[in-house]
Amino acid sequence: MPLAKALELAQEYDLDLVEVAATARPPVCKLMDYGKFKYESAMKAREARKNQAHTVIKEMKLRPKIDPHDYDTKKGHVVRFLKQGDKVKITIMFRGREQSRPELGFRLLQRLAEDVQDLGFVESNPKQDGRNMIMVLGPHKKKTEAMAEAREAQAARKAGRQPQQDESEQDQEHEQQAQAPADAG
Repeated sequence: MPLAKALELAQEYDLDLVEVAATARPPVCKLMDYGKFKYESAMKAREARKNQAHTVIKEMKLRPKIDPHDYDTKKGHVVRFLKQGDKVKITIMFRGREQSRPELGFRLLQRLAEDVQDLGFVESNPKQDGRNMIMVLGPHKKKTEAMAEAREAQAARKAGRQPQQDESEQDQEHEQQAQAPADAG
């Protein structure tokens, strides 16, 4: 179709003539509402970005001579990170004479890996890096799955709270109704 006729047709229907494939011979054009097309493509891009997950590496630093309670606290943080679908880099920092005993750090990292093996796996085995020993744990679940589970749990909590609030409001109303006849009498 000639260009002039296509432009005339576009004006007649109050649409835009948009070139779809410029490199094709002859070039391919389409009649459409270009503003609506741009808006819809922007909405699709925004939705795709919203559902996209960024890989984050969280870091936890430990010392070879760590107290059992401190170890449990740090392990709890690692568990939380893995449940959220994040990777965790565990660093053991050696100071002074501790540097001559890297097996202490290695054993500590192995113990931590065993403690969290149901949530994650050892992505990078422990290796000495100067004064530090580093190991990376990866989650079994993908970030998007973890985010979806968190949303479901939050929705369930909200749904669970609503009836409780309603019941407490009903209890207050019953108490007020019970007091009203007693006050009147």
